[in-house]
Amino acid sequence: MTSEHEHETLWNRCAHLGRVLLPLVDQEPWRQARRREHLRAWDIDTAVGERLIETFTALTAHAVAVDASLTAAEFDALPLRAVADATTGKRDYELLAGLPGTFADDRDEHAVKVFRLRAYAGGRAGLQLFRLGTEVRHALTVVAERSPVPSPTCGDLLHAN
Repeated sequence: MTSEHEHETLWNRCAHLGRVLLPLVDQEPWRQARRREHLRAWDIDTAVGERLIETFTALTAHAVAVDASLTAAEFDALPLRAVADATTGKRDYELLAGLPGTFADDRDEHAVKVFRLRAYAGGRAGLQLFRLGTEVRHALTVVAERSPVPSPTCGDLLHAN
């Protein structure tokens, strides 16, 4: 059993992964334009949508790491493929299980609360989360395909930035 501090540290690694994903994807500028076009078409504010993509990435990585009983030190070895698969394979509420009780970063805490509200609202908000999940999966797949190493890990992504 891990301590609350260990969960917080694991969360911080996952949140960092969420923050680096879009800048890595946006190395090809047209990808950012396409993502923003999708967000507008789905009636999602660009800034909110991109922050939710970061949060979705962090929540998914955290859920996969907790399910695998990984520590923060072991997080770097988590395959990106496992995180990508979980973005569309796990239910929204499953991504919220096992989160730390408190967050060191108020921005992360707010983002998780926004995600939670959308997850439990259902309807249009639930559809938007589903669509954001497909964007996260696509972004992780793009970054993994660009990787010079076969079967890239979360650590490969974190250290590429």
